[in-house]
Amino acid sequence: MNRIRVGIIGTGSISYEHLEAYKKQPDAEIFAICDQQKERAEEVAAKYGVPNVFDNYKEMLDLKELDAVSICTWNYTHADITISALQAGKNILVEKPLAIHVEEAERIQDAAKKAGKIVQVGVVRRFDPNTQMMKQFADGGMFGEFYYAKASYLRRAGNPGGWFADKQKSGGGPLIDIGVHVIDLCWYIMGKPKPVSISANTYHELGNRSNIQNVSFYKAADYDPNQNDVEDLANAIIRFENGASLMVDVSYTLHASKDETAVKLYGTKGGLEVEPELKIITEQHDTMLNILPQTDSPTLDVKQAFAAEIDHFIQCCQTGQTPISSLEDGVQMMRMLNGIYESAEKHQEITLEKQKGASVE
Repeated sequence: MNRIRVGIIGTGSISYEHLEAYKKQPDAEIFAICDQQKERAEEVAAKYGVPNVFDNYKEMLDLKELDAVSICTWNYTHADITISALQAGKNILVEKPLAIHVEEAERIQDAAKKAGKIVQVGVVRRFDPNTQMMKQFADGGMFGEFYYAKASYLRRAGNPGGWFADKQKSGGGPLIDIGVHVIDLCWYIMGKPKPVSISANTYHELGNRSNIQNVSFYKAADYDPNQNDVEDLANAIIRFENGASLMVDVSYTLHASKDETAVKLYGTKGGLEVEPELKIITEQHDTMLNILPQTDSPTLDVKQAFAAEIDHFIQCCQTGQTPISSLEDGVQMMRMLNGIYESAEKHQEITLEKQKGASVE
C-alpha cells in the first residue's frame, strides 16, 4: 500500500508522542509541521527531518501531497481545524476531546459525511494492549453483562495551568482534560451503551494551588499562576439505556494523600480492574478468584498505546475502515462531557435526549 504523508498541526508536548510513533511507522512519512510559532515548528522539523514547515495550518492543508493530519492543538481549535482539514480532503487524527461543545462535534460530523474522510479521535487508552485484551475477553462474554463501573483520575496537586486552566481555550478543567480518558475507557469496554441521563457536580474550592512546594507536576508552556477559571474537581453518575451506570470522579487538585487512577468494571459473571493494575475477578467452584493475566506490562504503557494508535490510523487511511475510536464515539463522548457540566451548572439531573450542548462551566 502507498505510504501515507502526514502533517502535524501543533508542536506542544502531546505532539511528540505522535511524532515518535509516526517516525517508527513504516507506511507513514512525516511530510509537514505547523505551529503558530514558526521557530518552534522549524526546530521540530529539523529534529525529525521534515521537509515542509508552516505557521498557518490552512497553508499546510493546501499541500496536495498531504494525505492526513494529526491535530495536537488547544481544545478550542479542534473543531475549526478538523473541518478545514476535511474540506481540504485530508484524513484526520484529532487529539481528545473532539471539541469543547456538542454543536461543534456535530458540525465536524456533518463535514466528515460530506468529505467521506476518516476522523479518528485520540483516546489513546483504547489502544493499550491491556485494554484490547480485556475488550476481547468482555466481547467473548467472560464478564457477562456489565452493570456498574467506577472511574477515578485524581491529582492532589496537578493543575497544568496555562491554556489548560483557561476555560475559553480548554473547555473545562480535569473532567475534559484527563477525565475523558477514564470515562471513555469504561464506556468502551462496557460495549458503548447509550447514555440517557447524568447527575453531576463540579467544585471550585482550592484554585490551582500554585503555592504548593516540594511536589512536582507538569506545567504548560504558557503556565501562569494567576490564570485559573476551571473546576478543581468533578464527579458524576452516568446512567445508560441498558440500566448500567458509571460513576466518575476526577480532580486537578484535592486534599488527598496521593494521586490515584482507578478503572473498575463489574459484570454479572465477573469483574476487572484495568488501572492501576490489570486484574480479573471471578469465581470457580464456589471460590472467589483474583486472576493476574500474564502480560509484559500489567500497567498502562503509553508509548505502546500511542504506537498502536498511530498504526491503526495509518491502516484506516489506507483501507478506509472505520477507526476503533470513531468520530461517532467522539460526538457521543462530547454529549457526556457537556452533560456533566450542564448537570453541575443546573444542580439537577439532566436527560441527554433533551441536551442541546451545554455551556461549559
